[in-house]
Amino acid sequence: MGLSVIIITQDEAHNIGPCLESVSFADEVVVLDGGSSDRTREIASEMGARVHIASDWQGFGVQKNRVLALATQEWVLSLDADERVSPELAASIAAFVGGNSSRDAYEMSRMTWYCGKFLRHSGTAPDYVLRLFRRGTARFSDNLVHERLLPDGPVGRLEGKLLHYSFMNFSDVLKKIDGYTTASAKQALDDGRTSSVGKAVGRSLWMFFRTYVLKRGFLDGAHGFAMAASAAQGTYYRYMKIWNGGQEGAKAPK
Repeated sequence: MGLSVIIITQDEAHNIGPCLESVSFADEVVVLDGGSSDRTREIASEMGARVHIASDWQGFGVQKNRVLALATQEWVLSLDADERVSPELAASIAAFVGGNSSRDAYEMSRMTWYCGKFLRHSGTAPDYVLRLFRRGTARFSDNLVHERLLPDGPVGRLEGKLLHYSFMNFSDVLKKIDGYTTASAKQALDDGRTSSVGKAVGRSLWMFFRTYVLKRGFLDGAHGFAMAASAAQGTYYRYMKIWNGGQEGAKAPK
């Protein structure tokens, strides 16, 4: 029984190398690139990955199902380019792939790096994500953003941490807030959802309270406050973009 690691990429030259190094135990790595303008594809190919290109972007869910279809081994591990498999998690994966498995799908605990620190609260921990599964027993939802892996049966849990280097600095935070809120707003508009300025303000205030107080972000110190603020900011812009996109006939003056 072998393991395929699947990764979708887009301008991830700064991430793909460490990501691939952390899964050197895999039988194959399949990278599906969305048309990078940097050296993402070259680096992945030089490190032994099988690289394919699909530049007609239709969302995260569609792209991940595309790369899943390219996997050939019995087990599949889905990663993002900014994630790393810890040695303990690698040992757990190898044990289950090697035959000691009672389930067809497994989730793992993920730790998020936020501008210089791994957060241990703030709604990011414990963060269990479903990533390892037997090929043919699960697929990804077709969501434009925030896609989910949909397994056919019950899910087990692995020991070890998946390390998520999501936000290296505050420029990363702002860039990802803009990208994800745009995609999320588009998906909401496609689903017929509406918003208002009042809803945007109310939801963002609730998100800050939820992240900083209910999810104990204050225990993460200054990083926890910053995380709560950026979560609130993302919520605000998501609902404002829904509101703005739903204003029919709104035009800039000539």
